[in-house]
Amino acid sequence: MTPLPIDAPDFAPHFRSRQARPEADAPLMEQVHSLRFQVYCVECGFLSPEDYPDRQERDDRDAASAHFCSFNLKRELVGYLRLVPPDAEQSFPFQRHCSELLEGVSLPRPAESAEVSRLMVRQDYRRRSGDLLAGVTLKEDGSGATPERRDPSPQIMLSLYRRMYTYSVDQGIRYWYAAMERSLARALTRMNFAFRQVGPQTDYYGPVAPYLADLRELEDRVGTNDPALLEWLQRRDPPGC
Repeated sequence: MTPLPIDAPDFAPHFRSRQARPEADAPLMEQVHSLRFQVYCVECGFLSPEDYPDRQERDDRDAASAHFCSFNLKRELVGYLRLVPPDAEQSFPFQRHCSELLEGVSLPRPAESAEVSRLMVRQDYRRRSGDLLAGVTLKEDGSGATPERRDPSPQIMLSLYRRMYTYSVDQGIRYWYAAMERSLARALTRMNFAFRQVGPQTDYYGPVAPYLADLRELEDRVGTNDPALLEWLQRRDPPGC
């Protein structure tokens, strides 16, 4: 992957994302766990606040996960997601709640896979009615809106996905699982990040279904429909950026 020319389009000009390493970035990870508590326990009620008296939402998959943070131009944390590898039993968090598969579905090798988890955007960057936790705004009919490049919310998600993508390429991860709402899946498809549904809808932090993306198919689709976006996703920034 070669750097883009200096005049290449930036699909998230107002935000920058990077991987956060728990041992090296302990203060940042405290902000991450506080954001997760605020979103999952306070705003959405997915988890009970009483279970987290220190107001830091953590779980047993954090230690093995790759964590990605997005910052605004003031270097404030505004978005987050993690990529969870299989556990010792070769299973993923979504499989605790989404155990059934659709007919004809077969899953890839766990060693080549990881689950996109805890994708969220800070509340003040979800300003409009209908905004999803990922920062995507829905149309009036409930479908995912096509992200505008000057819209800060989709930019946050794009910046996080870019870091997650380059990390996955480096680590030999080809497949992403995600348990998400149909509306988010439709929005990602409009962005050419196609996830296919692999199991029925269930209640897992709200009504969601398990989806699977093949990064080779994603590259082909994005490269065909929006080559500049694929170039940006594959861009390698200089150290320190």
